[in-house]
Amino acid sequence: MYRKSPQGWLKHWDFVLLDIISLQIAFVIAYMLRLGTENPYSSQVYRMEAFVFVLCQIAVMFLGQSYQNILRRGYYIEFTKTAQHVLMVMLLAVLYLFAVQQSADYSRLTLFYTAVLYLLIAYVLRIWRKHYVLRKNASDKKEKSMVVVVYSSEAEETLQRIMSGPIQDFAITGIALLDENCIATEISGIPVIGNINTVEEYLCHEWVDEVFVKISENVPYPKNLIEEMKTMGLTIHLSLGELEQSLSGKNFVEKIGDYSVVTSTINTVSLKQMMYKRLLDIAGGIVGCLITLLLIVIIGPMIYIKSPGPIFFSQVRIGKNGKKFKIYKFRSMYMDAEERKAELMSQNKMDGLMFKMDYDPRIIGSEKKDKNGNPKGIGNFIRKTSLDEFPQFWNVLKGDMSLVGTRPPTVDEWEQYELHHRSRMSTKPGITGMWQASGRSDITDFEEVVRLDTEYIENWSIGMDFRILLKTVTSVLKGEGSV
Repeated sequence: MYRKSPQGWLKHWDFVLLDIISLQIAFVIAYMLRLGTENPYSSQVYRMEAFVFVLCQIAVMFLGQSYQNILRRGYYIEFTKTAQHVLMVMLLAVLYLFAVQQSADYSRLTLFYTAVLYLLIAYVLRIWRKHYVLRKNASDKKEKSMVVVVYSSEAEETLQRIMSGPIQDFAITGIALLDENCIATEISGIPVIGNINTVEEYLCHEWVDEVFVKISENVPYPKNLIEEMKTMGLTIHLSLGELEQSLSGKNFVEKIGDYSVVTSTINTVSLKQMMYKRLLDIAGGIVGCLITLLLIVIIGPMIYIKSPGPIFFSQVRIGKNGKKFKIYKFRSMYMDAEERKAELMSQNKMDGLMFKMDYDPRIIGSEKKDKNGNPKGIGNFIRKTSLDEFPQFWNVLKGDMSLVGTRPPTVDEWEQYELHHRSRMSTKPGITGMWQASGRSDITDFEEVVRLDTEYIENWSIGMDFRILLKTVTSVLKGEGSV
């Protein structure tokens, strides 16, 4: 899924907050300079005016263009924009005083001091904030990986224009050339990862979040390549041309550097929705980690006594859009489980790129049977009750995973993915998901798993996450479909 950039005033909420704080500071200092050091908010007239200042700022924010292109503006233009903003706010504040007939009760000199101090404080804080944001963006590790698909003769110009914006939350990690026979290995310091005939293999198995496609008049429109990228669930940014009618699904226009692009993606979510999901993950992660600490004390010794070695199992898994991370679980298998996997592949009950089997002999204590012949060792117990999953709440807190998402594949599974399988990795992997909530191990067809995961991504909502969590807890408590 693709997180759209905030629009309007929300895009610069930090500057809005700084302006509000600046005006309140200016108001307090002006009052003390003119009327003494007592609390200015103790007077009803001045307290109400302080509140009106905030309302005036909000009105000017919506009616004016105080924050448009604020990160691109130089010192002089910033000063003039700040002065215009201050003037409009103060005029509205004066209009209020006349409207409620309290202008005689409010010191005109205090109002003048407030305006001057507000201009100076707001201007300084805006300049400071811009320097901080731009410097931080330049030094921070980018959270998204982007591949640029472009004709070789236009590559350098395209890269320059993409990076011309003041803020980028992506790093360009590779260039794919639309030329079939170009032999370049890098352009402007960025590696060439393939051409129009070979790039799909790279996109399928490497960490790539987004693809920018620059259409050129020199080559035909790469329809097949774009369709394959859409099948993989990648977010695609197309430079505008006569192309919008060829795109289906969730499409919208936005800016990438100096380009206007049509962005096509499997689904879109707002900043507010992502914030709600992350808050849910943090709350659930904290609770889950606390429970994990208790489980370490209880089942940790049981695991170690039956199978000496670490009580935790860690493994490299594939996360959102191919990004690798290390997953953690309570160890439920013997230490040589991975080495024995190959000899057991013939008993795999999954039809596709996942491995599951009944009565897996690699599970700790599986040689111990109950009266019905079912294994009843500690490994079987923690897997049946899903207690082995609890250390993954640490992955949730770190941001590698979410409470609800798709099952993270192993590296060897990922390397065997076909194009349409990749779409299930266009969101963060989860401790539980549509597949687990719909039957867990009762579903043995991997294509059905892919279908359910894709359905989840296309129709995601916070309400859906809550329903899946509730259904998963119910299934675990009943012991249904455990894996």
